[in-house]
Amino acid sequence: MGLPTNIAIGSRVWVEDSTVAWIDGEVLNIKNEEAEIETSNGKTVVANLSRLCLMDVDVPEDGVDDMTTLSYLDEPGVLHNLATRFQLNKIYTYTGNVLIAVNPFQRLTSLCDAHLMERYKGAELGRMSPHVFAIADISYRAMIDERRSNSILVSGESGAGKTETTKLIMQYLAFLGGHSFAEGRTVEQQILESNPVLEAFGNAKTVRNNNSSRFGKFVEIQFDNHGRISGAAIRTYLLERSRVCQISDRERNYHCFYLLCSAPAEEIEAYKLGDPRSFHYLNQSSCYELDDVNDAQEYLATRRAMDVVGINENDQEAIFRVVAAILHLGNIDFAKGEEIDTSVIRDERSMFHLEMTARLLMCESHALEDALCKRVMITPEEIIKRSLDPLGATISRDGLAKTIYSRLFDWLVDKINHSIGQDSNSRFLIGVLDIYGFESFKSNSFEQFCINYTNEKLQQHFNQHVFKMEQDEYTKEGIDWSYVNFIDNQDILDLIEKKPGGIIALLDEACMFPRSTHETFCEKLYQSFKSNKRFIRPKLTRTDFTIVHYAGEVQYQSEQFLDKNKDYIVAEHQDLLTSSKCPFVASLFPPLVEETTKTSKFSTLGARFKLQLQQLMDTLNSTEPHYIRCVKPNDELKPLLFDNVNVTQQLRSGGVLEAIRIKCAGYPTHKSFHEFVRRFSILAPQVHEEPYDEKEVCKLILDRVGLTGFQVGQTKVFLRAGQMAELDSRRAEALSDSAKVIQRQIRRHMARKKYNTMRKSSIHVQSMWRGKLACKLLEKMRKATAATKIQKYSRGYLAKIAYEKLKFAAIVLQTASRTIAARNDFIYRRQRRAAIMIQCCWRRHRDYAYFKQLKKTSKVLQCRLKGKFASSKAQRKATEERRPNQERELLDENVEELSSISELKSNYEVQADTEDAKAREIERLQNSLQAMREKVDEATALLFNEREIAQKILEDARQLMNPVKDSIHDTETIKTLHLEVENLKKLLQRERQRADDIERKYMKAQETNEEQRMKLEDAERKVHQLQDYLTRMLSCVSDQMAELKFILSTSSSSSITKDNQDEGVSFLSDTSSSDSDFTFPAPISSSVTLSPFQQESLQLLVQDISTTEIGGSKSSESEKERAFDDFF
Repeated sequence: MGLPTNIAIGSRVWVEDSTVAWIDGEVLNIKNEEAEIETSNGKTVVANLSRLCLMDVDVPEDGVDDMTTLSYLDEPGVLHNLATRFQLNKIYTYTGNVLIAVNPFQRLTSLCDAHLMERYKGAELGRMSPHVFAIADISYRAMIDERRSNSILVSGESGAGKTETTKLIMQYLAFLGGHSFAEGRTVEQQILESNPVLEAFGNAKTVRNNNSSRFGKFVEIQFDNHGRISGAAIRTYLLERSRVCQISDRERNYHCFYLLCSAPAEEIEAYKLGDPRSFHYLNQSSCYELDDVNDAQEYLATRRAMDVVGINENDQEAIFRVVAAILHLGNIDFAKGEEIDTSVIRDERSMFHLEMTARLLMCESHALEDALCKRVMITPEEIIKRSLDPLGATISRDGLAKTIYSRLFDWLVDKINHSIGQDSNSRFLIGVLDIYGFESFKSNSFEQFCINYTNEKLQQHFNQHVFKMEQDEYTKEGIDWSYVNFIDNQDILDLIEKKPGGIIALLDEACMFPRSTHETFCEKLYQSFKSNKRFIRPKLTRTDFTIVHYAGEVQYQSEQFLDKNKDYIVAEHQDLLTSSKCPFVASLFPPLVEETTKTSKFSTLGARFKLQLQQLMDTLNSTEPHYIRCVKPNDELKPLLFDNVNVTQQLRSGGVLEAIRIKCAGYPTHKSFHEFVRRFSILAPQVHEEPYDEKEVCKLILDRVGLTGFQVGQTKVFLRAGQMAELDSRRAEALSDSAKVIQRQIRRHMARKKYNTMRKSSIHVQSMWRGKLACKLLEKMRKATAATKIQKYSRGYLAKIAYEKLKFAAIVLQTASRTIAARNDFIYRRQRRAAIMIQCCWRRHRDYAYFKQLKKTSKVLQCRLKGKFASSKAQRKATEERRPNQERELLDENVEELSSISELKSNYEVQADTEDAKAREIERLQNSLQAMREKVDEATALLFNEREIAQKILEDARQLMNPVKDSIHDTETIKTLHLEVENLKKLLQRERQRADDIERKYMKAQETNEEQRMKLEDAERKVHQLQDYLTRMLSCVSDQMAELKFILSTSSSSSITKDNQDEGVSFLSDTSSSDSDFTFPAPISSSVTLSPFQQESLQLLVQDISTTEIGGSKSSESEKERAFDDFF
């Protein structure tokens, strides 16, 4: 880190911090080379300017997709960008062409669905958000375009998410290259379904990861010439065999053991299994279950995955029998025998597990016991059988368990490869490497040594392709390039694998000597590498050694290095399992030939692993690599927790920062002249017209495009970042324009050819159809003419017959209707005459009665008036003295009379209500009459129908009577018809009578209605008269009151006037009486004036007379009311 010259007071900077690696702050003061900084957590620190990094304040809040675009590309800027995106669940970030994937420790479904795969299909790198699908897509496109195999290297420490990333890569490659089948199932389905099987038997829980792969896996996905998946193969490396027998606390053994202990009850009973805590190979740790994982469901899922990859039911049963046998094998304990250095089965419990192991492996129990407790030594002279002590027997037991499990795992891998099928004709493949990352525990054994050795190799591969290959390529091509210093791990690899003095070589050498121990091995290491800076001898132990790896220091314990490095199988174990009665177990241990037997005792696991690793590196070197660096954000395996210190260490050990610096400063894209011309010659078409040198052609193309900053080497063209994408874009545009021209011409030619063909065909079809239509039209016209003639004659004949029938029916109907009309007219006239006679008699009787009553009433009235006027003269004098009192009494009488008149008015109102009720009754009778009319109409219609039926019967009878008069049978038929006719006539007569009755009722109802209407009009007229009388009466009362006051003042003059008035009244009464006894008294003329008092007296007199007459009458109540009505 150089000295920044542009840091000033107020600048935002990054400063190192022991807790969070880097923390941001503001420079408060600068003194010499020291700066005082106030950090974002409120603390004030002093740091050297050379240890500070400027902070990019313009960086977006959600970070950048490609960290090569950062203004300040340094360690704190990269760390801050990753942390910012991680908090937003953006776990993928580019650093050039390298993808960094941060494990979210939670399932993000939005980042792995099929819709997202479709979006990344064919997309250029960097055009969309960073994703593992983008790396898989460019790998696939590079294979298709460049016809070269590719590989994707997924690296990172345990728990960084390498396995899940590998799954996503294979899913996307299966999405791109699907639709190729193997044994009825898709290859991609079997590849993906093989993961649960391999995870069940090859993954286990560690302190850093709940599903850590304890083996290396390189998946070769093979493609045909059309880019479809045609086959696949899985290569595995260094299964951690020691985990079968020995596990640390807070870890678990391989998943398959726990899955089998959670199997259905019948399987547990068959294998005599139980709680995992009861087995020695599982109870060495306190961890038996995983959070959010159901072992019973995972067991069923593993069985289904085995079905998919082609493992039949018998093989599945045999596999889990072997797994159960390993668990029982671990529970066999040994004790000292009777002789020295001998061992026997400790107790009945161990004997039970021994017998169960023998039964599951289908071998003899005593043979198994001998294989565990005894060894056979072959010498030139004799064969010696010696016993093992309890410790040796235990080591033998664990060695057998590890060997069986290792062979079982290899068989599963071979079975999966065989089931998937490899394409021997495939020329291209995409390899996906999923291998363990650097491991450093409290206790590191031979497995950690091999794992870290593998990661050193892969790191060197990364260095060569990202660092050293860049510089070597630039130097070779003569490109102006400033070297960048970077960390190289070749010295570490020399320490481990160099011959003859490397650690692996010394370990193999120690394994060849029977008396070598781990202590002698360590001592030899101390002597050989005491001056090597990568090798450190611990001070407090004599059996450990430390190697300074690329990722840091790791201290190894060498106690079991020699035993684990020995790769040969014990002959007794081989013979035992080869002779097993179980075909599956016997197939795991095929007989060894003699030469193999001799050489196998000198083979070591380190040498074999070194050979496999070299083969892997050769495969990777033959492909175009793509890198994905997986990062574990924290050791607690919790989501949304970002440990800056941990991530910083991973970024440093992974070489990400060095890659960023070199990629940005150099030329990430370089193409050979031939390849460049072949790919981009379309951008300069004139190069095909004349022969040019390829180098000149490349320059011509680049100049024509207008790029700057590129360089042309001896054999290749070197482009800056982004220039290749621009060239591809220009090329795609040119190809699109050319394709459009070709398509336009071809489409025009095809359209014209199709048009001419269709035109000729249509003309031919039209001529044929027109002729056929003309023939059909002629035939139709002929048929129409013939049909018209037939219809004409048939319609005429039918019309004639119908006319004759209708004429006959009309004559019969007219006759019947006229008869009915004449009868109805006769009946109406007869009824009318009778009604007139009844009305005449009634009116005569009514008028006569009214006359008699009126005459009687007039006589009584006249007598009363005459007597009244006569007595009034005699009493006049006496009344004059008492006139005021009399007038007052008379006034009271007038008031009473007015009261009676008001009562009379209320009675008339009641009578008016009665008349309303009668009107409603009349309306009801009218409705009934209307209903009767409707019934009459229905009867008339029925009668008409019956007449028509009778007419038809008569007509049929006439037609039958003419031709068969002589037939007896016809005679009977005619009689029957006559009887029916007579019956119909009777029925017609009854209907006529019923119609007459209804008509009479209707006439009677009309008369009653008319009478009620006349009564109602008469009542209304009388009510109007009564209202007029009351009005006159009220006016008279007011006049009398005024006159009474006048009389009281002038009594003398009033007497004379009253005498004259009485005489006039008497004269008028006499005259009226002499004229007629049947009329009311004539009204007073205008020339004769009566006082209101006299008028009132006259009315009271009439009322008294009427009352007396009515009271004295012996007639009925109805006659009284009629007399009163006639009076008014």
